[in-house]
Formats: sequence, C-alpha cells, structure tokens
Amino acid sequence: AFLECLRLHTSATTSNNKKETMASTLKEWKDKPLCIIMSDGRMILGTLEGHDQVQNLILKDTQERVYSEDSQDVEIIDLGLYVVRGDNVCIIGEYDGSSWDGQSNVAPLPPLQQQQQY
Repeated sequence: AFLECLRLHTSATTSNNKKETMASTLKEWKDKPLCIIMSDGRMILGTLEGHDQVQNLILKDTQERVYSEDSQDVEIIDLGLYVVRGDNVCIIGEYDGSSWDGQSNVAPLPPLQQQQQY
C-alpha cells in the first residue's frame, strides 16, 4: 500500500496537470497541521508554512514521532522550523492533534523504495 502511494505521489509530481492539483491542495493546507510519512518511514508533524513548485515543504513547530516495538511510549523529537524535500514525501494529510494521543504501540514502517519509471 505504501509503495502504491509512493508511485502515485511520484506520478503526481511528473504530470503538469496533477502538479497543479497538488499545488492547489498545498495552498489550501497553508497554516494547517499536517502529518507526513516520509519515504524512509519517518512520521513528521508540523504546520505548513510554505511550499515551492516541486512540492518541497516548509513546516513550523515540527515534531518527529518515533514509535518502537519495545515500548508503549512514543518518542517525540522537536525539530522546529523544518524543510522536507518533496520527493521524500510518501503520504501527506491534515490531522487533528487534539484527538490523537499517539500512544499506541505500532511497528515501525520499513524504508520505502522508489520505483523507476521507464
């Protein structure tokens, strides 16, 4: 499922029509809290401050949440102002931080491999 998401994200950034759709979505998300799953499996949470034409993201008040198989606790690493390269984003979406306690024990995501398009 994650590889399929990555494939869709990659095709969206290579098609001019879909790139405009992604850019318009990012404009709607400005100043809103986002949850980003990176291609290496990391989970980044932050407020969208801005973006550019290739979907590089600038986030403020950014945190990385690290889940462990060995512990029920979630490690939260404050990152502050953070830049995410657009080609490293697998999944992106809004989230409601007040309704998400993040205290569930889940297995870490394995790194994702980008497929080459020929």
